[in-house]
Amino acid sequence: MNIHAVPDPGSWFRVENSSAASSARRAAERLGEQLGLHPDRVAELAIVAAELTSNLVKHAEEGLLLLRPVRDGDHAGVELIAIDSGPGMTDLTVSSRDGHSTAGTLGIGLGAISRQASWYDAWSWPGKGTVLAVQVWPKAAPARPAWAAGLTRPISGEQVSGDGHAVRVAEGRYQVLVCDGLGHGALAGAATDAALAAFRTAPAAPPATVVQHLHRAMTHTRGAALAVAELDQSAGVLRYAGLGNITGVVLGAADERRGLVSLPGIAGHQRPSVREYDYAFPPEATLVMHSDGVVDRWRIGDYPGLTGRSPLVLAATLLRDAGIRRDDACVLAARTPA
Repeated sequence: MNIHAVPDPGSWFRVENSSAASSARRAAERLGEQLGLHPDRVAELAIVAAELTSNLVKHAEEGLLLLRPVRDGDHAGVELIAIDSGPGMTDLTVSSRDGHSTAGTLGIGLGAISRQASWYDAWSWPGKGTVLAVQVWPKAAPARPAWAAGLTRPISGEQVSGDGHAVRVAEGRYQVLVCDGLGHGALAGAATDAALAAFRTAPAAPPATVVQHLHRAMTHTRGAALAVAELDQSAGVLRYAGLGNITGVVLGAADERRGLVSLPGIAGHQRPSVREYDYAFPPEATLVMHSDGVVDRWRIGDYPGLTGRSPLVLAATLLRDAGIRRDDACVLAARTPA
């Protein structure tokens, strides 16, 4: 069985006042209705959206909310990711208890979110802000954290991002893609869209073969930097093939960080040299991949406990702190599937 996931990039909302919060809440309800959620579930989604946006207005600095659909087989749900650079919290467990408040409110926000959500994860640290990721699925849908997840954000002033990511399981091969179309705007987005479409139909083959397939499928575009990684659980190995300035990093124990090799070249242009590299990837390791719209000076040791959170929360945190506004940005994180 092949499972392919090319996430909808979603919509970003800057939530700094009650008007922006209301707009984000209404958008969440509309998305839930469009995806066919039961009216009772849409009402519960509205509670989640209200609490997330209320927290951003009351407690956050530079609060952002990403709203997008998520799919698992025949099921569809709504994902909300609240990101801020505010004061942060010392203990999320305490902060999620009903009655705990730092702003003179009833203090039921995080508790209400966790009760209504199908799946919920968060990371926070004093002085570094908070990232909350929530999924609301139909009652019958299974709720589980994804083994790989990513986010994209367009350059300031653009609606379309030239960066993208995708995840697939092809005949037992767990593979991920990060792509950065050359330039910005619609033409860069078209190059990345071609790569994502080709990734869905690529043969169930090692990363180097998949990269060659993407290259051939993109010759009608302006081209892109891209990288494909494969997580082989049975062998404890990560296989990686990249072209251009996609950063790949394996995070290990004790803040260990190992960079992955991408060769010079542009997928879709001329005949690039493609080579695959193997790296040790024990069960506790984490893969991080990102475009050059994310500066490579982040240190995972600056984020206590973050490697213990879901790939989605890890990717969102790095995008918040290392993503630059003058370029499209994409971050993906992955771990060995459970």
